[in-house]
Amino acid sequence: MAKLKSTYVCSECGYESAKWYGKCPGCGEWNTMNEEMISTSSASKTVKRSTSAVQSVMKLKDITNDVEKRISTGIKEFDRVLGGGIVEGSLVLLSGDPGIGKSTILLQICEYIGKDKSILYVSGEESANQIKLRANRLGVTTDNLSLLSQTDVGSIVEVIRAEKPDVVIIDSIQTMTYDECSSSAGSVTQVRECTNIFMHTAKSFGIPIFVVGHVNKDGAIAGPKVLEHIVDTVLYFEGERNYSYRILRSVKNRFGSTNEIGVFEMQSRGLVEVENPSLLMLSGRPKNISGTCVACVMEGSRPILAEVQGLVTATGFGTPRRMSTGFDYNRMAMLLAVLEKRAGYFFNSMDAYINVVGGLRLDEPAADLTVAMALVSSLKDIVVADDVLAFGEIGLAGEIRAVNNCEQRVQEAYRLGFTRCIIPFNNYKSLSKELKINVDIVPVRTIRDAFKALTEE
Repeated sequence: MAKLKSTYVCSECGYESAKWYGKCPGCGEWNTMNEEMISTSSASKTVKRSTSAVQSVMKLKDITNDVEKRISTGIKEFDRVLGGGIVEGSLVLLSGDPGIGKSTILLQICEYIGKDKSILYVSGEESANQIKLRANRLGVTTDNLSLLSQTDVGSIVEVIRAEKPDVVIIDSIQTMTYDECSSSAGSVTQVRECTNIFMHTAKSFGIPIFVVGHVNKDGAIAGPKVLEHIVDTVLYFEGERNYSYRILRSVKNRFGSTNEIGVFEMQSRGLVEVENPSLLMLSGRPKNISGTCVACVMEGSRPILAEVQGLVTATGFGTPRRMSTGFDYNRMAMLLAVLEKRAGYFFNSMDAYINVVGGLRLDEPAADLTVAMALVSSLKDIVVADDVLAFGEIGLAGEIRAVNNCEQRVQEAYRLGFTRCIIPFNNYKSLSKELKINVDIVPVRTIRDAFKALTEE
């Protein structure tokens, strides 16, 4: 009979200890050490299993270099983030805020995949009738979709072994339980063991498995970091509740790039892919208003144009207020300091606000020049022309540093009707002659040069 022993596990990083700590020695978080009961017989089972692994050792030269097989989801934006489609035998973790559309998009891809492949949808949160109602609303009518309301991992694996579906969806991993673990569902031990079992199942049968994961109050995936290390691909759904746009971002991908994003719009019939996000982000842009400027940032291999709005007004308090939405607050404070020290624009008695329209978040340093121009435009009440685009990284000395993929950014701006681009001086030589003819390129070395370009005819 297996014996149980008490151990303390950190709910944030998975650090295990024989005694309780107020502060986790692994990640430094407070009050995250939870007591769990672990079976002592699990170690002996692991040793017995590991001895059989010697028989499957293969030489690198003996392994055939077959082309990986991918399954298309029918949604181009989803395929882009996955690296071209679903890889057979892969384990994909899809995470995001509650109600952002994780279950919706997984049910939508079932309609396309179900045309010629079988799908097993395992839900630990909803009954089969509830899933049926959601499927009717989304227009999912495929005959190859099977539903299973179950939380026991052993029973689910037996069903997978018997049915042998082409794709499996687990919604969600925090509701799954493994009977050999005495802790409750959603605990660190349960999440880790259940994910390991699904990983072995996916690799053994060559079946791709999608796993839905919840997030904690900080927006990170709930459970230990080891959960992200086990899976092959980690996808994040991003977006604000007040906006209808959703961004699917790849954080980890063993079979593709981790820089790609997919843009979706939530509608009554579900998530609809946005093939031209730049045009969508610029729709409804105000005309002849100071404090707005357009940025071009790279999301993977795709250039995206976004409108940056700045508002500078006299403060009514002793300390001026700073607010930033969609742009890093600390970087905004740094840009304000550089503008005061290097360019002579004083904001010490002014409230400053930055907003990126559409719910997009600009994490790339290339957006520095756009933010600075929006702030100065509002401060001096100078209108940035509608056909002007600016991008570039600003250093502490006030210099404009070069950015990557400059030609691709300018081409996207020209395609959307922008005729003038303010870019870093060091990027000017790399542009093609044809692009220099079609677009008025203004290379600048410092932020002073960039602001002078606003008043030029």
